[in-house]
Parts: sequence; C-alpha cells; structure tokens
Amino acid sequence: MNSRTVKCLALAAGFALTVNCGGSSTSPSPNPNPGGGSTGPIGATITIGANGVLSPTSVTISPGQSVMFVNNHSGDHQMASDPHPNHTDCPAINALNTLGAGQSRATNALSTTRTCGIHDHLADTNANLQGRIIVQ
Repeated sequence: MNSRTVKCLALAAGFALTVNCGGSSTSPSPNPNPGGGSTGPIGATITIGANGVLSPTSVTISPGQSVMFVNNHSGDHQMASDPHPNHTDCPAINALNTLGAGQSRATNALSTTRTCGIHDHLADTNANLQGRIIVQ
C-alpha cells in the first residue's frame, strides 16, 4: 500500500469518527439495543397510548423478527417478558429497558416459536399494560 492510500484511509477513518462521535451533547446517546443481542426486521408495533393503555395487546410475528414499542404516554414504562419479576419466558423482549415519554425501541429478534407474555415491569399488575407476542 502506498503512502497516499494510507493517508486517505487515515483521513476517512478520522472523518467517520468525527461524524459518529461528534456533536455538542454531553450526555451519551441511548443504546437502541441495550440487551446486547441483535434486532431483526420489525414485524409489529405495540404502542403505549397517551391514555397509558397498550395497543394492540396481542401481535403475531415470524421467527427472527422484532417488535417495536412506542411510548406515547407521559410516564416511563419498562416492557418486559413474563413472568414478573424474573422475565425469563422471552428474554429478547427485556432488551427494551426503560422507555421514557416519546421514546421507541425494538426488542431483540425473537427466534423461538412460542407465545410471550409481556407486562410493564414498573406497573406489573396494571392490566392495561399487559399483552402477548405470538411468534409463529
């Protein structure tokens, strides 16, 4: 590799770091997938409405897809897999962490054919924030 090519590659790498890491904010960007797994294509969207009610309460996706959760409510929500408090049925859902007002985030890809119960960990007995994801 000649020195001109090396210089061009170094400049390109520096530019990429500036674009990806630049900005004036001092707070870190939220991780779109904090659970560490990988998202799949979005197969369905579940919204927490301004009224604090999940809609729809049941969605069906194909194996390998993710579900997008949108929080249109004024409060924080932490959608998680059943059962409470262990959240062990479908751990891919637990990648959501807390959704603040106006935030949206996708689950990790759900790859096992099954029905996953969901609830808001912060309000686990609230029937308005319970539902299911069917993977088939």
